[in-house]
Amino acid sequence: MLKIFALFGDWVSYSLLGLSEESRVGAAVQFFADDTTKIFFLLTIMIYAISFLRAGLDTDRIRHYLNGKSRFAGYTLASGFGAITPFCSCSSIPLFLGFTSARIPLGITMAFLITSPMINEVAILLLGSLFGIKFTILYVVTGLSAGIIGGIFIDLIGAEKYLMPIGRKAADFAADETKAHIQTGKIQHSLNIKNRHDFALEEFKTIFKRVWIWVIVGVGIGSFLHGFIPDGFIESKLGSGSWWSVPAAVLLGIPLYSNASGIIPVAQSLLAKGLPIGTTLALMMSVVAASLPEFTMLRQVMKPKLLLIFFAMLLVFFTMAGWIFNLVF
Repeated sequence: MLKIFALFGDWVSYSLLGLSEESRVGAAVQFFADDTTKIFFLLTIMIYAISFLRAGLDTDRIRHYLNGKSRFAGYTLASGFGAITPFCSCSSIPLFLGFTSARIPLGITMAFLITSPMINEVAILLLGSLFGIKFTILYVVTGLSAGIIGGIFIDLIGAEKYLMPIGRKAADFAADETKAHIQTGKIQHSLNIKNRHDFALEEFKTIFKRVWIWVIVGVGIGSFLHGFIPDGFIESKLGSGSWWSVPAAVLLGIPLYSNASGIIPVAQSLLAKGLPIGTTLALMMSVVAASLPEFTMLRQVMKPKLLLIFFAMLLVFFTMAGWIFNLVF
């Protein structure tokens, strides 16, 4: 399915606009057309589907279930779910919005948001074939650990107060429309298909109106950087192996934007040109899981303080991972 969007991007840039495949402008336009259509498609499907399903769920019962379990188990499950969803950072946001509007604990939701873009099955297969099983296992463990630790930290500081109330209207709608009654000690819901469709459609309209422009802006920035960063720039600046090269790689990767599958061939090229493996990994994680387009869209969901906390967490996680991998390998 995702290949369709890449083909659409090729058609827009190379056939419709007649740009050269070798030009930087062509690469930037192709990237923009590919990712905007992909993200808009995912926004539409994910927001509607999650909202439709959530309208028929007893979210109080879900929260009660989570509260009855170890919170650590919740973080682990969320990180594991993030690891098997093949989304980039921006594509993970529709699910993040659905989780927050369903009032799932923010720490658990954040564990998903951190892990989802970092790990997917394609990345695991590619890493295994290119770098070996030892590197791949450590990569997966690092991604899962980052999600779990991040979720724990978010809950410890009570970060819900820094979340924008984008899901409040949806939660109130569900509460008003859901007619629950007690029968033999069980709560039953009476939302019919039309009610659920109306709820999902309203939810989609509300969220889409708030984020569509930020998708355009964010992906536009990422496309420009994708097409116009000079070849050889990264390895020439970060190839020394100095301690500062790891945090520098993280900061350099944030304005860039790609998914795990797309950045791995780039990482392989950087390694072949002498960039240390930990520095390469830190750059790869930063590009995939901490992109500028993601932060641009999350600004509509998170207050500036929470966005800054999230940014600082990722900076620390990726820097520590890079240092550790440089020492180990």
